[in-house]
This record gives sequence, structure tokens and C-alpha cells, in this order.
Amino acid sequence: MDLLSFNDCLKLVKGKKHLLLGNGFSISCRPSIFTYGNLFTQAQPKFNTQLNDAFNAIDTKDFEVVMKSLKNAASLSEIYDKGNSYKKKMTDDSNLLKNILVSTIASSHPAQPNDITQTEFNTCRKFLANFENKYTLNYDLLLYWTLMHEQPFSNLKIKHDDGFRTPSDGKTDYVTWEINNTNQQTVFYLHGALHLFDAGEELQKFTWVNTGVRLTEQITAALDKDFYPLFVSEGSSSEKREKISHSGYLSRGIRSFANIGGTLFVYGHSLADNDDHITNLIPESRIDHIFISIYGDPGSQANNNIILKAGKLVEDRRAINVKKPKGAVPLHLYFYDAASTSIWK
Repeated sequence: MDLLSFNDCLKLVKGKKHLLLGNGFSISCRPSIFTYGNLFTQAQPKFNTQLNDAFNAIDTKDFEVVMKSLKNAASLSEIYDKGNSYKKKMTDDSNLLKNILVSTIASSHPAQPNDITQTEFNTCRKFLANFENKYTLNYDLLLYWTLMHEQPFSNLKIKHDDGFRTPSDGKTDYVTWEINNTNQQTVFYLHGALHLFDAGEELQKFTWVNTGVRLTEQITAALDKDFYPLFVSEGSSSEKREKISHSGYLSRGIRSFANIGGTLFVYGHSLADNDDHITNLIPESRIDHIFISIYGDPGSQANNNIILKAGKLVEDRRAINVKKPKGAVPLHLYFYDAASTSIWK
């Protein structure tokens, strides 16, 4: 299959373009940190014996696969071995693994924006400037740092608003998200992020400008107090959807994504089943063009899975158009070479 270049894709469409980022965005910046294999290596010393054996038994380094397997096994244990404590042990280990994942990402994360070069920031900002709304499934700070990395001498300005403001009762060490500000919001962390903390009555975003303390240091200090960021890392799509439904911020992001129209670019996402709660919104949306990145050999098994899953989105749109012929809009699908985007360099 011949892949388009990213620039060729930009020339094919006019009007508003939106972006959905997967883990490939972060991996392309720092593969030594953000791949599952490297996260696993960093996290493994924190595993108990059962967790270590679980990864070995399933033969994976994917945290979400193990969390999903533990929760499924916990449900089945009620049927096959009533009255034992296996369900609680597996549920506890699934929750432990989630906390290990959060703390590992925080501890292995680049310590400060200066760890990213000026060239990398400039290149990434040129890429992001093409898009109206930016949706990300990543937890790290790279997108936030890049959007905030504005240079006074640069003519490149990027529209970005994550909906957070100084609290109405006065300046604090953090800013808060308020639903009244969401009409202007253009940046959405669909699965939460390291710098977003659920404080019960409000969602707080840690900032450097209000404290002079590095975000990574603030996050580490919070983790040391068992204060965890807003994170959706449940194993299955249905479990993620349930977690999202209990957060006004996350639900707002899903509603925004479901209502965009025009063109959607997907970069660095595998369209895996555990994110169906996101991708299944595309056929129901007003999107008429979708461009999906392919990394490496288009004929690889992983890329074949992406191509098949993307094709199903088109088929689902056709089925919807048959039921609602009035105003039917086809979904035009294209694939582009991830390497041609030059996101970071």
C-alpha cells in the first residue's frame, strides 16, 4: 500500500482540521522513555510476585492488558471458586499496577522543558499549528510543554485553551477547570494527565508559573502523599468509558470529540479495541475526512490491524447513512506515513 505524505494530506482538505494523538506522539520524542517496554523495565522492581508472574503468564509488557486480565479473572473467580479471597487479591493488584504505572511515568518523565531542545519544540509547534482542536490520549507533559513554549520573537501562534483558570476566590498554587469556560476549550486530555488532579470539589492543574516549582517535582511530591492524578488506564474500553462518565472534565472532552466536523488527523494511535469508546464516536460524528498515520512497514500485522479497524469505521458510517439518508455524509479514509510528519525533528 502506498502511503501519502503528511504535507500531501494537508493539501487534500480545506477548512478546520482536528488532531487525535496516541502514544506514538510521545514515543517519537523520547522512545527511551515512553514505550511500554521501557516503562515495564522501570516499573518491574515495584511489582509484587503475583504481578510479575501475571506479566510472564500473559507474555506481555502492556500494562492495560494485564489490568484487564486481572479484572476479568476477578469476576470469574466468583463463579469458579466462591468464598475465596482471589477476587480481592486480583482487584487489589490491578489497582496497584495502575498506581505503579502513574508513578513510573512521573519518575521517568523528562524533568523539565529544557530537556526538550528548542528545535524539537519549534518543529512540534509547526505541526500542532495545523489543527483547531487537539485531543490526546497521552498522560505526559509533552503536549502541554509544547503549547506553552511560546517565543516572543516568533510569528507562529497556536490557538490553545485547556479550560483552566485562576479560581474565582483568588490566586493559588494551581488553576482549576470550570465548566463555564469550556466553550473556548481547544485542548482535551481525554484520559487525564500527570498534571491534572481531582481534588473532589474541583479539578486542579498544577502550574509552574504560580509556584516556580517544576511540574515534575510537584507531581512527585503529590504522589509521595498518595495523591494521584486524574488517569484513565483501566484495561477495557467499557471500563474506561465508566471512569470517564464520573468526571465532568473527561465527559466534556468526549462530547467535544463526538461533535467535531470536517477533518480528523490521527497520529500515533493503533486504534486498539481498548480505545473503542473514542474511535467508535467517529462514524456518528460530522467528520468527513480522516487521515491515519502508519508507522513502519504497512504490511506488518500491527498496521494491518489498524487498516482493518479504520475500514470498519467507514463501513459503520455507510450503515448510518443508509438509516439516515437525508444529509448523509461519507467518510473518506486516507493513510499517511508517520515518518513524514517530522513532529519533533
